[in-house]
Amino acid sequence: MKDILLESIYAAIEAGKIITNIYHTDFDVATKSDNTPVTLADKLSGKKIIDLLKHHQLPIIGEEESYFPDPSVGTIPDTYFIVDPLDGTREFIKRNGEFTVNIALIENGDPVIGVVHAPAISLLYFALKHFGAYKVSEHNVNKLYLNQNYSLNEILEMSEKLPIYNLPKTYTLVISRSHLDEKTMNYINQKRKEHSLIECIHMGSSIKMCLLAEGKAHEYPRFGRTMEWDTAAAHAVLKESGGNILDVRYVQPLKYNKKNFENPDFIAYAVY
Repeated sequence: MKDILLESIYAAIEAGKIITNIYHTDFDVATKSDNTPVTLADKLSGKKIIDLLKHHQLPIIGEEESYFPDPSVGTIPDTYFIVDPLDGTREFIKRNGEFTVNIALIENGDPVIGVVHAPAISLLYFALKHFGAYKVSEHNVNKLYLNQNYSLNEILEMSEKLPIYNLPKTYTLVISRSHLDEKTMNYINQKRKEHSLIECIHMGSSIKMCLLAEGKAHEYPRFGRTMEWDTAAAHAVLKESGGNILDVRYVQPLKYNKKNFENPDFIAYAVY
């Protein structure tokens, strides 16, 4: 499993290189059938990840493109990759840096490997079940861009184990920058009644859950449509740091390999 984690880290770095090159150009934006934006960066990043991971002969479910080693098999097996090659396309378009590459391995409904890379701000988070969650910061991420011969142990030496911080004294929520709806506002107002003081951090992409994993915030509520590729990688990081994502319908940990890969409303907690 550690070999897959290492390959996933380098796949995210390679995808990050592609995204960064396009980020600094005058790129075009198209609109998909579900009325969400897509760019060349989404597509090329997804192709690169598939090229680097398909030799494992596992399905790779992606937001933009998927790979099936045996297309004749009509069901998704218990073990598969799920990838968002550019999570936070709206933030990419706004050029605010809050976008990520997400790569996860799902096993029996649970994310057991997760890699989240934010190329514009040179951050990398990764986790492996029963192995821990880690953060690599700017200087060392740049090393990985220049040299992809580091072993996993060498990358661990560059990393900080999560969580890094004690949770803030002020109850802190992370809120989606681009998806602030009425249900979320009502939830925030309810939290204001429960706590004498709260703080809201507005952030794009799966960085939100990584902030929980670091210990910088208490929870992230999300009401509305999200997909498994939006959450799986950061979910793995969060779980290994001591948190979790709860399906609000059953107050149970969020599961994967669901019909249409669509998530229910959920709340992510830094401590669970």
